[in-house]
Amino acid sequence: MPTISYFYGITIFMYLKNKEHNPPHIHAVTQDFYAPFLISTGEIMDGEFPLKAKALVKEFILKYQKELEEMWENEKYSKLPPLK
Repeated sequence: MPTISYFYGITIFMYLKNKEHNPPHIHAVTQDFYAPFLISTGEIMDGEFPLKAKALVKEFILKYQKELEEMWENEKYSKLPPLK
């Protein structure tokens, strides 16, 4: 489970596609919360996440959507800059 980025106490990571299910998504963790988020929209797929942290994850996904889609497809992960 490669860590892709870390910002404001939120860790973003992605599992290998061949061990994960569609639709393409990332996982976000902060304190006591964990949730998958769709790469296509930045929306949470399941679970609960703090409102402000959810907005930051969506902003991150939309900013790096192309890069995240490429990582999902080719399984070549790289670190992405954190939100500032």
